[in-house]
Amino acid sequence: MGKITAADVKKLRDQTGAGMMDCKKALTETDGDFEKAIEILRKKGQKVAAKRADRDSSEGAAIAIVNEDNTRGAIISLNCETDFVAKNEDFIKLAKGFAEKALQVNSKAELLKLDYDNISVEEKLLEQTGVIGEKIEIGAFETLEAPFVGSYIHAGNKIAVLSGLSSAVDNAADLAKDVAMQAAAMNPVALNEDGVDQATIDKEIEIAKDNLRQEGKPEAMLDKIAQGKLRRFFKDNTLVNQMFIKDNKTSVAQYAKSFGDVEIVGFKRVALG
Repeated sequence: MGKITAADVKKLRDQTGAGMMDCKKALTETDGDFEKAIEILRKKGQKVAAKRADRDSSEGAAIAIVNEDNTRGAIISLNCETDFVAKNEDFIKLAKGFAEKALQVNSKAELLKLDYDNISVEEKLLEQTGVIGEKIEIGAFETLEAPFVGSYIHAGNKIAVLSGLSSAVDNAADLAKDVAMQAAAMNPVALNEDGVDQATIDKEIEIAKDNLRQEGKPEAMLDKIAQGKLRRFFKDNTLVNQMFIKDNKTSVAQYAKSFGDVEIVGFKRVALG
């Protein structure tokens, strides 16, 4: 191939997202061979990734998405090093693209193997690491299936939530969004009492007993009072038992019942930072 034209450079840039100068250099090195130029850019990403492997990637974008019939949802976080990159439109677009792919699979390992722009998601991450110049990786990966699944992404893409309902009642989308917003704001530890792991329960009981001892309560009374405090913990920290943030006179479960014969059956929450 002869002279590298501006159109050639633009075509490679559109394909990879790499800078104009990087694209021109790669095309020049490969005498205009696009496949080889893409490989050069990918190798650059590998070098950047190796150099920055020990960097903290706690910034990024958390994206929740649901399928067309609202029966399955996925959340992924695309992590990076700086807030500047996390707010970039192309970075957010990439995160959304990965989230759409996540609807097809059940694990991060499967997601990384999927095709994305004629290369794997894993290779796309390496490519974009070279483009961006920062460590980027898929952080969180969650999926949820239910008769109706809704989603909510908090401003700035820092928190993403999926919520599942037992049936697609009228206005199910409104209910699912409200439930997801509740989970985003209040960060429940589980859906209900049954979902709280035994280690958390044991820890809460022990904390309650220690506090009661410091207050001088008799040892014989500790178990009974601690169980009462545990019930309060469940009320404050499990999604269906929490007081609804839009109406603190009703629980989330009671709010759901106002929509008809429906229950909240699950949620997934991912938060960055």
